[in-house]
Amino acid sequence: MVILDVSIVNVALPSIRGDLGFSATGLQWIVNAYTLAFAGFLMLGGRATDLIGRRPVFVTGLLVFAFASLAGGLAQTQGMLVAARAIQGLGGAIVAPATLSIIMTTFTEGAERNKALGLWGPWAASAAPRERCWAACSPSCCPGAGSCSSTCRSAWPSPWPR
Repeated sequence: MVILDVSIVNVALPSIRGDLGFSATGLQWIVNAYTLAFAGFLMLGGRATDLIGRRPVFVTGLLVFAFASLAGGLAQTQGMLVAARAIQGLGGAIVAPATLSIIMTTFTEGAERNKALGLWGPWAASAAPRERCWAACSPSCCPGAGSCSSTCRSAWPSPWPR
């Protein structure tokens, strides 16, 4: 959600322009406020996770992100929306490294961790079918992603639904 929120706002920009009277350059600040805050505070979020702990930093970042999302949804002025997006970016920058740290310490090294990391990233939708194929088939049986035969899939154990 944190990564998706960078670009999903593009869908609402025409409505925002009409409702709040943004100019074309002002609309860009809705996207940029989030991106700049996220990029600028990402290392701080990681360091806070190291110093304070994964769980408290994750919960704090999630609360900041959620309340900023609510404030953005209820914004009545241009400044209020841009500020809410910047605070939302800050929350995202706190949550992202904490979630990655939680995944790295929760899952054991190997296939289980690789699956969790694949689902964590924004590419999860495209990685899932390939992971399913590779987890269920041997390389000789599955030369390319998505080309598993039903015989091969049934021969290899897989945690993925068939």
